[in-house]
This record gives sequence, C-alpha cells and structure tokens, in this order.
Amino acid sequence: MQATVKWVDGRLFVGESGSGHAVVMDGPPDHGGRNMGPRPMEMILLGVGGCSSFDVIDILQKGRHDVIDCVAELTAERADAIPAVFSKIHLHFKVTGKNLSATAVERAVKLSAEKYCSASIMLGKAGVDISHDFEVIEG
Repeated sequence: MQATVKWVDGRLFVGESGSGHAVVMDGPPDHGGRNMGPRPMEMILLGVGGCSSFDVIDILQKGRHDVIDCVAELTAERADAIPAVFSKIHLHFKVTGKNLSATAVERAVKLSAEKYCSASIMLGKAGVDISHDFEVIEG
C-alpha cells in the first residue's frame, strides 16, 4: 500500500491514496490553516469508522440480512499531553433493516472488532481503549 501527501500552503495538504483517490487535509486558523478539510487525526478516526462499517455491512450482507442503512457514530478522547494520541474511541452503530435481528448485528460488530477491522485492532494494540455498541432500527 502506498500514499503521498503534498503540502499546498499554510497547513493545507493533499493526500493521494495508492488507488488514486485524493483528500484535502487542513488545520484550524489558529494553527496556520484555513479549515478547508478534516484534520489528520480526524482522518484516522474516519478510517476506523469506515473500516469497521465496511466489515459490519459485509458480514450482514453475506448473511443475507436485509440491511437498509448503517451509520457509525464515533466519539474519541485524546491525551492532554503531546503527542495528543487517542486514548479512547467508541463506535456506536445504528443499523437499519427489515427483520434484522440484534443477534446478527451483535455478531457482525463483534467480528469486526475482534477479527477483521485492521484499523481498530491496530490502534487497540497501541493502547487505545476501543469500545463498540449498536442499536437495530426496523426499516
């Protein structure tokens, strides 16, 4: 896997993934940025949410569950000292479907957390306290 990050100006950077997709990252004005994109640490949090959501949907669809929507709401805490690493991340999944059982969703979330989500498992091994919960919404 490869990526490049190019400085534009101020605290504005453009990252390009090995698959050819670009994203703008920027800082807040009080740190020399113009608030033109997410912060790099927000990108890490989004990556955790995207990776885990990918797993949950994949597992549920492979199980032939009728999923209509899946939203992962993430909250994170960071250390007060420099480096301001994540100390806690919580993922709350809101999964909507037709006749979707809580057992199936619980299994998908657990498999993602314990076996498949590279991003959250990597951060967990680095000492981040990662927790998950979910709710099932009838669609």
